[in-house]
Amino acid sequence: MKATIQHNNTTFEIDLSKPIDISIPLTNTDNNPIAWYIDKPVIEPVKMGDWVGKVSEGSSTNFNNIFFNPHGHGTHTECLGHITKDFYSINQALKQFFFLAEVVSIRPQVQGEDLVITKRQVEEALEGKLPEAIVLRSLPNDVVKKSKNYSNTNPPYLEEAAATYIRECRIKHLLIDLPSVDKEKDEGKLLAHKAFWNVKDVNNLNADARHDATITEMIYVNDEVTDGSYLLNLQIASFENDASPSKPVLYKLK
Repeated sequence: MKATIQHNNTTFEIDLSKPIDISIPLTNTDNNPIAWYIDKPVIEPVKMGDWVGKVSEGSSTNFNNIFFNPHGHGTHTECLGHITKDFYSINQALKQFFFLAEVVSIRPQVQGEDLVITKRQVEEALEGKLPEAIVLRSLPNDVVKKSKNYSNTNPPYLEEAAATYIRECRIKHLLIDLPSVDKEKDEGKLLAHKAFWNVKDVNNLNADARHDATITEMIYVNDEVTDGSYLLNLQIASFENDASPSKPVLYKLK
């Protein structure tokens, strides 16, 4: 199935039969990626007395409870409510779901004991393009990202100036294959989050904070996906929460 779309006086063709899923599925196995010092997700049948919600144990249906944390258990999309005193919901922040996106690959630079994606790297990777969404693939692109336990590993992160630059480019949606855009242990500064959302005071939110901008973390972009322009379908579950598990899907533009 093919479709034609128009955007800013430009016509693109996409093949809807060839979606590129860049989300990581959530499982209750040791292969599930983990961040922020929590245990793996729990997926188990409901038990009420002698009744077990599992067909293999005599029930008419499989009837599971799922316990997980969107921030620590896989691909998720969050709004500025992740860092503010007042409650804001990703389900209210994200009202459109298709965007022109640019996939870029960047090898983080060594800065002391850290690996950092810098403003200059992002600027060079975009080559003057101003997409609605940016998909950052960090190098090396090891498949272990799909099952890694990131806790206490000091993963690479985004420089504050890089996040500011992305905001100044009016890019609304930032997707990255790391557990956070910020350093794992940063004393709660969250500089990249604040810079991207333009949050100046988490206790008294400024009027020009970016309510409609989102950050998606813990994606995985296969090596077969080349850098370049795509149509992004950013799918979330309808959680009234600061973050939701999500399923970003790319379509190659022609």
